[in-house]
Amino acid sequence: MKNLKLTGVLILSVVSNIFAQLPDPGFIIDAKTAIVITDPQNDFLSPDGVAWGVVGESVKANNTVANIESLFKIAKQKNMLVFVSPHYYYKHDHTWKFEGTLEVLMHSIKMFDRKNALSTDDFENSGADWLNNYKKYINENNVIVTSPHKVYGPESNDLSLQLRKQGINKVILAGMSANLCVESHMRELIEDGFEVSVVKDATAAAILPGLNGYEAALTNFRMISSHVFTTTEVVEQIKKL
Repeated sequence: MKNLKLTGVLILSVVSNIFAQLPDPGFIIDAKTAIVITDPQNDFLSPDGVAWGVVGESVKANNTVANIESLFKIAKQKNMLVFVSPHYYYKHDHTWKFEGTLEVLMHSIKMFDRKNALSTDDFENSGADWLNNYKKYINENNVIVTSPHKVYGPESNDLSLQLRKQGINKVILAGMSANLCVESHMRELIEDGFEVSVVKDATAAAILPGLNGYEAALTNFRMISSHVFTTTEVVEQIKKL
């Protein structure tokens, strides 16, 4: 019996040690690396946005708005490609016959709404528009705006195609919202054969009673991606290109 107990203690010790030393594969930024930013839009990042009441605390705590801008800025300085994966809902999206929890919420508060895919009427400064801080960067030639994703991940847009067509195989991921679109993009891009890192303070998430989307995302960023950066770390690495 003593031997069994000792064996059990040793096994638990080994397992605990393994997880305490969770490997960090690392991420080397090179000429085949691009930045991907999800949903840099008013409804998430502006105090006037419809989601600010639940994401604002996390956005402010992480300095998310300024950190995303730092990524746009260094990418422009080094002529590094940035891919923006936006979130838009059109009239026909509001006729879906079934939806998940937050899809129902987003549609009910008219988050990311646009009149239709071919019209920019009432788009300027709407919740679906870019945060004003980012417009000067997104209009630059090093930024590619993909077709919109519709739920959380890029399965329904052309992000992977656009990355491949530009010869990109490594992605630095940031944007909104951490446990939804950012995490879903991370998972799908990894499944699609890209090497992915995440910038943990260039994102944020909803915080609700008993539910912290940002903390949930951090766990999965660490366990799934190749590396988790801070904005300062990734900017310093890009400067060396």
